[in-house]
Amino acid sequence: PHRFALYGIPDRKLQLGMLLGGLSGLPAICGTLALMLWSLAYRWMSVGMVVMQLIAAPLAIITMMSLAKLVISASTTLVRSKRGKNAFYLIAMIVFIVLCQLPNITDTPADSGSLYDFPSLTDLSVADALSWTPFGAAFQLPYDLLTGNPFLFVARLAILAVTWVVCFVGCVWCLRHDRVTVGAPERAAKVCGIGAFGWMPDSTSGAMSARLLTYLRRDPRQILLFVMPVLFVALFALQSRGITIVIWQGLIWGGWMMQMTEGNGLAYDGRGFTMEVLAGVRGWDDRRSRMRVFASINVIYMVVLGLACFVLTGDWRTADGLLLGVTFICLALGVSFSSIGVAEITNCSLMYPVPSMDKPFSTPQGRAVAQGLFPFVQLFGCLIP
Repeated sequence: PHRFALYGIPDRKLQLGMLLGGLSGLPAICGTLALMLWSLAYRWMSVGMVVMQLIAAPLAIITMMSLAKLVISASTTLVRSKRGKNAFYLIAMIVFIVLCQLPNITDTPADSGSLYDFPSLTDLSVADALSWTPFGAAFQLPYDLLTGNPFLFVARLAILAVTWVVCFVGCVWCLRHDRVTVGAPERAAKVCGIGAFGWMPDSTSGAMSARLLTYLRRDPRQILLFVMPVLFVALFALQSRGITIVIWQGLIWGGWMMQMTEGNGLAYDGRGFTMEVLAGVRGWDDRRSRMRVFASINVIYMVVLGLACFVLTGDWRTADGLLLGVTFICLALGVSFSSIGVAEITNCSLMYPVPSMDKPFSTPQGRAVAQGLFPFVQLFGCLIP
């Protein structure tokens, strides 16, 4: 859109032109033809379904294109600030992980009729649920015509129309926001007090702990792994099918993987570690500072997440459930402490290049082989104790 900034085109007209340009492109045309050919699958049902699929095909493509334009516009608006880039990196990785787990979430148990045959999301008919979203409404129109239910037919057409309007309005807002804010200086953050330096120990290692904690809060490359325990618990809860022990094991997996970036922590520190070297800081103080920060985070994190698991599973109601939960919390803490210990060995002996904090998606030269091998030393090494 910035290429048309000099022409003074109104935002709505510009966005409409870009949408029509996308719909007239080769991907949209090929997609429309492919969905139209899908109507041949309905020829044994009725002529009306074939005709309806021919009509629904361009409606589905318009919906996909509108959603794609909205995602692109929102992403472009989001990454214009440093905080927005960090949020975009975090959201993109979480969405990728969740999409990879969707087959496991929606799959039915393999041993149907056994002890583990609990209701799954498939029993709730995922296809029926998606038919009431913009992603599946257009594909359900031929079946609404077959069943002869005009209310469902009109409702799904309304869903598509509302989606188009919302996407168009959102794209126009992003376009106007970008036009107004491009080139404007980023708003300075207000600093109140000295932050973590005020409540860390008044020592060399305490100051280094405060510096490390401040870095962690602003580093999107490492903050993703601190979301892992919550993500593991949520995904296992969706796949548990009534078996609470499946949910509890999410604590162990999260504690095991949460310190994976600390296995290369000195490389992630970058300038911070360089300043430590220039200041002549002792290695003992560096190790103590890092252990203090990560051990404190792990204890608080695992205890709070364990309490959340008690509420989620209901195991707090019985003595056996309480024993099970406390056991898994202790196991998660033990694995996480072991992971920290091994990470403090590997981060100063098996270092490899990492992307900069400003460009977390970049790939530094010489990183691929080392990143594919060295993290496994830390992951499997912590299982030995």
